[in-house]
Amino acid sequence: MTDKTPQIGRRWHDMGGDAAGPVPDASHDFAIWEKRVDALMVLCSTKGHFTVDGLRRVLEDMPVESFDQMTYYERWIMSINQNLIEGGVYTTAELAQKMTEVASRGATYGDAASE
Repeated sequence: MTDKTPQIGRRWHDMGGDAAGPVPDASHDFAIWEKRVDALMVLCSTKGHFTVDGLRRVLEDMPVESFDQMTYYERWIMSINQNLIEGGVYTTAELAQKMTEVASRGATYGDAASE
């Protein structure tokens, strides 16, 4: 893990001008859930549930430890979720209820389809 102690006037996520090392250029196929996160972001922003600035605010307010431990799309779904809750699209109780319902379907699509 790199030292992300911010310089005066900069927050930990502001890496502009810092040495970042090589940028990986290997292509990879995205997992289905990553594609769904991207689609959800496009759909919800098109419907006016949040803006890019709203998404960025949540990402920038994350603790550095969370940012470092989450993947790119894990950070994005967390930001989308926070914006939807703040926008009144659903409550945390409604989200918990739906998560329980989905988990009861099984661990895989095959398990869910066999019901």
